Amino acid sequence: MNTWELIATERARLVEALTKLEDDQWTVPSLCTGWSTKDTLAHIVSTAEMTPPKFFAGLAGSGFSFGKLMARNVATVGADPVPRLLERLESKVHDRNSPPGPTSSWLVETVAHGEDIAYPTGTTIAHSEEALVAAADAAKDTQPLLGAKKRVAGLRLRAEDVDWTAGDGPEVHGPIRTLILAMVGRPPVLGDLKGDGVPTLQARS
Repeated sequence: MNTWELIATERARLVEALTKLEDDQWTVPSLCTGWSTKDTLAHIVSTAEMTPPKFFAGLAGSGFSFGKLMARNVATVGADPVPRLLERLESKVHDRNSPPGPTSSWLVETVAHGEDIAYPTGTTIAHSEEALVAAADAAKDTQPLLGAKKRVAGLRLRAEDVDWTAGDGPEVHGPIRTLILAMVGRPPVLGDLKGDGVPTLQARS
């Protein structure tokens, strides 16, 4: 599959998994600092509906602050109830809209933000192995915004559930979805990883 096909697969599987959450699970803090699970879903929907012209217009309207733009989009999109947000995401499964940036970054976002919701709610998303591997490959080299490249520099990452490794140095190993979350800076998952490199990763998160 190409990257957009992987994104479509992940969006569809995300919708399928999230429809099973109870109402009270949508107020739980997500792994994104300051965002509830519903806020994170609103961000996923906002990204899926974004286009470059809409992005630049919104950025200008937010004083060219990326953080303010994201907060504004989450507040606006998040005004809808969860069932409507899931409908909106489902309608965008096969769309190829996005903000400016490499397509691989939107795969990382879809996987990571899905897990930002799934991890604290004990939900399992039936990720495609191909998508997880592609997301991990993209995440490890991403520096702007996510800071993953510096975070994992000098470490060897090894997935226990799929055939994936990256880097050299003290090892950090665990499920690939947990490694992805660790790479993009989610400290709560570090306790689920093992290896001599975990203390270094903890110090950088």
